[in-house]
Amino acid sequence: MSLKLQLNNVSKRYGNTKAIDSISFDAEGNNIIALLGVNGSGKTTLLRTIAGLERADEGSLSINNEELGLPELRKIATLVFQRTVMFSRSVYDNLAFGLRIRGLEKEKIAGEVSKALEAVGLRDLDRRKAKKTSGGEQQRIALARAFLLNPKILLLDEPTANLDVSSAKIVEEIIKNRRTKDCVIILATHNLHQAKRLADEIFHIHEGRILERATPAEFFTNPRNENTKRFINGELQF
Repeated sequence: MSLKLQLNNVSKRYGNTKAIDSISFDAEGNNIIALLGVNGSGKTTLLRTIAGLERADEGSLSINNEELGLPELRKIATLVFQRTVMFSRSVYDNLAFGLRIRGLEKEKIAGEVSKALEAVGLRDLDRRKAKKTSGGEQQRIALARAFLLNPKILLLDEPTANLDVSSAKIVEEIIKNRRTKDCVIILATHNLHQAKRLADEIFHIHEGRILERATPAEFFTNPRNENTKRFINGELQF
């Protein structure tokens, strides 16, 4: 049985502005969902709310029909930000830091870090200074840190923004290979081609609402919402 994430009428306000407005959907493990929308449409706020970094003003979030509060969400959801932050230490130490805080033994830490670096193709860089690695390598290090937490919900905010084509392709392959029935992957992107390549389902978010939910084939060939058609054609402005 696959894990199931459920959002029920989730809203988040900043002052008088509703950043996300009554969003409801369910998503199962082994699937990748791409959130598409113009800047300011609510993509990042939705990711932060699912991650438990923002408290929803209305609605609820559940896993397998069990409603979760912020502490529970933070334990099972991990958000990888667009801009990665590296400690001024080795790649290995950047990954091992959180495991040391949790009190894992040295041998256990070494094994877990090795597996995470293997998953992102960076085992040979474990002793290099993390800040001396390339932008693409730092994004892969950030993914490896997320994998160490074994999240049930993996959230990615513009995971290949500002990367060259070659690095972006590597990151996309890593994301695709992370599919499991025990994890839902949700990524926000402005790149329509990336959504088409990666996603099992695409959500179009506009002014805090989901206007369209469809498979890539349906989304790009037969969108039902007029604003979604305009978005695909590059006609929808901020």
